[in-house]
Amino acid sequence: MKRTSNMENGEKAVETVVVGNYVEMESEGKASDMKSKLSNMFWHGGSVYDAWFSCASNQVAQVLLTLPYSFSQLGMLSGILFQLFYGLLGSWTAYLISILYVEYRTRKEREKVNFRNHVIQWFEVLDGLLGKHWRNVGLAFNCTFLLFGSVIQLIACASNIYYINDNLDKRTWTYIFGACCATTVFIPSFHNYRIWSFLGLLMTTYTAWYLTIASILHGQVEGVKHSGPSKLVLYFTGATNILYTFGGHAVTVEIMHAMWKPQKFKSIYLFATLYVLTLTLPSASAVYWAFGDLLLNHSNAFALLPKNLYRDFAVVLMLIHQFITFGFACTPLYFVWEKLIGMHECRSMCKRAAARLPVVIPIWFLAIVFPFFGPINSTVGSLLVSFTVYIIPALAHVFTFRSAAARESAVEQPPRFLGRWTGAFTINAFIVVWVFVVGFGFGGWASMINFVHQIDTFGLFTKCYQCPPPVMASPPPFSHPHVNHTRGL
Repeated sequence: MKRTSNMENGEKAVETVVVGNYVEMESEGKASDMKSKLSNMFWHGGSVYDAWFSCASNQVAQVLLTLPYSFSQLGMLSGILFQLFYGLLGSWTAYLISILYVEYRTRKEREKVNFRNHVIQWFEVLDGLLGKHWRNVGLAFNCTFLLFGSVIQLIACASNIYYINDNLDKRTWTYIFGACCATTVFIPSFHNYRIWSFLGLLMTTYTAWYLTIASILHGQVEGVKHSGPSKLVLYFTGATNILYTFGGHAVTVEIMHAMWKPQKFKSIYLFATLYVLTLTLPSASAVYWAFGDLLLNHSNAFALLPKNLYRDFAVVLMLIHQFITFGFACTPLYFVWEKLIGMHECRSMCKRAAARLPVVIPIWFLAIVFPFFGPINSTVGSLLVSFTVYIIPALAHVFTFRSAAARESAVEQPPRFLGRWTGAFTINAFIVVWVFVVGFGFGGWASMINFVHQIDTFGLFTKCYQCPPPVMASPPPFSHPHVNHTRGL
């Protein structure tokens, strides 16, 4: 009886620690006047719904435009199966990250650590649970992935706007949108993405269904071929782009920390993934059905659809959404930089914004060096996403709860229907082996070959990647420029 009583007291203590501070955070969000109510409606988000919008909006992003390209490499059946498979794997590892966050925060709050002016990040969770070596590895992979994730959004902006206005080349558009995306330094945290996440998901929903309907109405091009999969290099390149698609949970910890009750996050990413699949599967399938192998040389789906008002509207919406996603990817980098230079707890947003600006410069530069929209996704997916959001979280979960004492005192137990700890560890082991061999191994080999091919074909700092060649103006009829018509007069 005494043991039972102690366990009950322990559970109550855990509940008090976990819930108490979150309730306190939630009370901070309660409006006191009309101005506060409007601010909370559009600016201060911390609910379950805000987290769902953030996850879904961040996940679908510009990959919506490159998935048809992946289908042309994989074939229809493999493209669909890989989306379903990696969607499930991504949801599971996002769940693991959320469990580790709650475990870390609970332990720290038992030690009376106050996070009121501090945003917890993934590398800090690894540090608190597993030590500095895990922290260093997690920090290196996470920051590098988010850096190139921001680069990809910037490249996508230039690639998309070119289909509306080709008076400027893509490199010039990259300069322009780099300056525009730098304004994200003024958004304090994920707590302030409420309206942006909502609008971003509406924008990608419109674009996905535009791609689907426009492709069906367009019909199949004459002599369409669906030869994929034709080469192993292309097959694994396409697979790693889908691995990248469902690896958007590198910002899970920051999204959770912005919630009033982070312990409710557990299944949010799964529901976000289910919605995203309703956008990616129909759009990628329809575009591939209509254009087939033509997509192998057109990594952006907009390139093959006829120019009209509906397409231009979709392009504009995707540009705005890529600005939002740039902020999602870059905000954790801002936090890391602030902590490095001692500005993270500064109350002046203007000072913090000025301090954040140096983070944008390398992103801007890399987007100009490697403007390979599409192939860069697969390269980042195989070399960075594979470790950042699949292998490291799975291993971290195993090592955190490897002892019987850690499993017994865990704040969150694995689901019973999956076999509790045995089932969870089995799934983790499968993810580590699969992603390391297929994602990092074969995927890394294929994507690097494809990436090097892009460099050999177009070169670094290419001015306009995959742009149609300029049309040479033909001389006017009956014109003979080399004949002297005044001769003999």
